[in-house]
Amino acid sequence: MKKILFLIFFILFLLSAVKLIPSSKAADTSCDITNVQNACSGSNSFGQQCQDLLNKCEASINQALQDSIKATAPLQSQLDSLNTQINGIKDTISGIEDNLAQKKKDINLGYAQLTKQTQILNATIRDYYIRSYYNSPLLLLLSSNSVSEFTQILGFQKASADKDKAIITNIAITISDLQTKQKELQSQEANLTALKSKLDAQSAQLDKIVGGAKAYQATLSNQLASLNSIQQQVLSARLSGLNIPLFAYNTQGGCSSDIGKDPGFGTKFGFFTYGVPNRVGLNQYGAFGRARAGQSYDTILHAYYNFDSIEQRSATINVDGYGSYSLEDYVKRIYEVPDSWGSQGGMEALKAQVIAARSYALAYTNNGANSICTTQQCQVFQPNPKGGNWDQAVNDTAGLVMVQGGNPIKAWFSSTHGGYIHSSSDVGWSATSWTKSGQDTTGNISSFSDLNNNAYDKDSPWFYCDWGARSSYNSTAWLKPEEVADIVNVLMLAQKDSSTVNHLYQTDKPNPAGTDTWDAGRVRSELSSRGGTPYNSVSNISVSVDFNSGNTTQVTVTGDAGTNTFSGSDFKNYFNLRAPSNIQIVGPLYNVER
Repeated sequence: MKKILFLIFFILFLLSAVKLIPSSKAADTSCDITNVQNACSGSNSFGQQCQDLLNKCEASINQALQDSIKATAPLQSQLDSLNTQINGIKDTISGIEDNLAQKKKDINLGYAQLTKQTQILNATIRDYYIRSYYNSPLLLLLSSNSVSEFTQILGFQKASADKDKAIITNIAITISDLQTKQKELQSQEANLTALKSKLDAQSAQLDKIVGGAKAYQATLSNQLASLNSIQQQVLSARLSGLNIPLFAYNTQGGCSSDIGKDPGFGTKFGFFTYGVPNRVGLNQYGAFGRARAGQSYDTILHAYYNFDSIEQRSATINVDGYGSYSLEDYVKRIYEVPDSWGSQGGMEALKAQVIAARSYALAYTNNGANSICTTQQCQVFQPNPKGGNWDQAVNDTAGLVMVQGGNPIKAWFSSTHGGYIHSSSDVGWSATSWTKSGQDTTGNISSFSDLNNNAYDKDSPWFYCDWGARSSYNSTAWLKPEEVADIVNVLMLAQKDSSTVNHLYQTDKPNPAGTDTWDAGRVRSELSSRGGTPYNSVSNISVSVDFNSGNTTQVTVTGDAGTNTFSGSDFKNYFNLRAPSNIQIVGPLYNVER
């Protein structure tokens, strides 16, 4: 019992310390996620208000989260130990309860047995007093025939009296012992009930305090996730500045591989991405490669989509700014893939694209109930019919659409997927039943060499590119070893202290957070002050890849600060934050050329 009392006092002491943990109060009310979303919607993504709110909120919530975690961390081990001890106390109490139950059983049995002993006691006392009256020494002496007889009778009577006294004494002791045990039992039961009540109350208080702190941290983490979603929207808006072609018909912009181009400096690194960002559904250059390999439009479509059947449908399509067209006349004005493919063995690819375009238009407009836009945000429309091979592909597949569950599927497509088939969930969109994942090659991919040689879309000009360029260095995207070192230092500093992110943007553009951007020297200094070892130069970079799904999983950097490994997504994000000009990694699968 003393041990339990000591542990209860210990619990009370720790709980007084645990109260220092921040409660589940709301995060800084000056940071309203809805306001940030409104400020960063649409064209406002580039606005100063968006950047100011975004960075202010991120810094504020990050700081609150770190403060809560720091406040909780020193006591976490004590709390864990306390929980263990509480469980131990509960086990001890359980053992005491079992012991008390046995004691109670023994006492009840003792009282049951005492009933018979009480009867013996009463008879013995009565006989004792009778004998004491009738067997007085004087009467015995007068009634005895001789002194010898008197002595014998007297000895017998004394022995009998001693026996009666012993019986009386033993029964009296038993009664007293049972009464004492009964009082002790009642006292122990009362103490145990009080201790259990205190323990339950303190356990509940502990759960409330720790649960409150963790709920508060979860709230902050959810807010950070919301801000991260907004940041991704802003990054997507910035990607549009690269003029990435999302459809194969486009012959302007995009990228050209810098392999073989001399930037005018020695050791150089290039970060090459496979495919373009929106890699969902039909891979247009992949379809072209499949058609030239002899595949039919039906085989091609089944490679990129899940659907029940191909059926004939008709509708009137309302086009933004151009009025209404029949489904067939609308599709004849779609400019998504080069007409010349039909003359290069790719006629089946044109037919597959036509069917995908019809399916997309019907799904997008709800079978003509709504209108559709004319840009690559929907599918590219021009008022004049495209004619040629495209017109023939439309006529050859008149009215055909892909149907799943009785409805046309929303058949997304893009120019180049980089050797893979991607579902909507692969790129962060909502999961859909009609998109699928897989390798888009003539055989299994286990290396970059396999991918470069066997991908159906390997002939796309955007299959393997380093995106962006600088007017200097021969208009290439090559980076110097010290520039790569700076990007790596930025990543390590952000991992050490997330509150520094507002200072880690690219140095050749205005700081979007409205504060100062730290140059390479300042980043090295700040990293050193936080216990990190900064790079001055990088000598080698290698990547690890999941070739099954098409993702760069890790990036390993070697230089004068040793070797460090980062996740592929973290490296990409901070590369895009810090790299100069508009140089970016635009997809999840990328490689490094040296």
